[in-house]
Amino acid sequence: MAEDSDDSEKTEEPTQKRLDDAHEKGDVPKSQEVSTWFAVLGTAMAMTFLADRTAGSLSGLLENFFDKAGQMRLDGPALVLLWRDLGPALLAIIAAPMAVMLLFAMAGNLIQHKPIWSSERLKPKLEKVSPLKGLKRLFSQESLANFLKGLVKILVVAGLMGLVLWPQRRVLDTLVFRDLRLLLEETKELSLQLIGAILAVMTVIAGVDYLWQRQKWFKKQRMTRREIKEEYKQAEGDPQIKAKIRELRVMRSRHRMMSAVPEATVVIANPTHYAVALHYEEGMGAPKCVAKGVDALALRIRRVAEDAQVPVVENPPLARTLHAAMDLDELVPEEHFEAVAKVIGYVMQLKNKGGQRP
Repeated sequence: MAEDSDDSEKTEEPTQKRLDDAHEKGDVPKSQEVSTWFAVLGTAMAMTFLADRTAGSLSGLLENFFDKAGQMRLDGPALVLLWRDLGPALLAIIAAPMAVMLLFAMAGNLIQHKPIWSSERLKPKLEKVSPLKGLKRLFSQESLANFLKGLVKILVVAGLMGLVLWPQRRVLDTLVFRDLRLLLEETKELSLQLIGAILAVMTVIAGVDYLWQRQKWFKKQRMTRREIKEEYKQAEGDPQIKAKIRELRVMRSRHRMMSAVPEATVVIANPTHYAVALHYEEGMGAPKCVAKGVDALALRIRRVAEDAQVPVVENPPLARTLHAAMDLDELVPEEHFEAVAKVIGYVMQLKNKGGQRP
């Protein structure tokens, strides 16, 4: 089995069937960094095109709420009524930016692989609850690589925040004293600058991580020679079984051929090596080959023909030529008409005269 194979034995490139089976089981190359990159991009798009409209709608909706905050009752029934009035309107306002971010998050997965509908990952497996397996995963090379990758991302993002926000430190100190609308505008501008810088760096990180994840997944799909052979057997059939089937077909074909010999008009043969049985009736365009063989099969054709009193004509050159030029149930080729016609004519003359077999 593939799960029991040592990785050092997996030296063969995976077949297309192996890759398709992995996809059906939900095993696909996936980079979380690519998904994160799309999620951040969706956030930037929502802020760029929908932030002003969303902020204006929220401001109009919550204005009365904050003005009368001290007069509102917030006990159980009143809180339910408040949410019933406020909740749907609030959800309607934030639905558009949330939908944009959701679509970009979905695109981050769909761009890496086509949609998957598989329950394989939901099936319970003992290795998922095994403490020993869990420890191996926790201290594996992959876990260490993910830890280092996360640490580098935190340091990079922190550095970017410092580079973007440090020149604006004096502006940040005075934000709390700004007008609300001006505060929102400047906050939006700083946020977009920060997101743009993060996206620029994450583009490189996501590209490298995707290539690494795909290479790692492809390496995991590699196969051993034994798995290649087993897959070939499943696709093409066991060679031993196919050989046995071919043998049975040959035996049946030979049996049908031998049963047609007694109906032949003549058997053209040389003394020991070749035999070709021809059948001819009036109205046929040319004689037809009903049996042929060499060596032991040729001798058997002759014995069956002699037992059925079918004439056997010894003509070594013609026997070899017809054996090479004809298959079963084929008519005599035109270039051999004359030679075969002489033999059949000779046989017909003997039958008409009641003579001996040739």
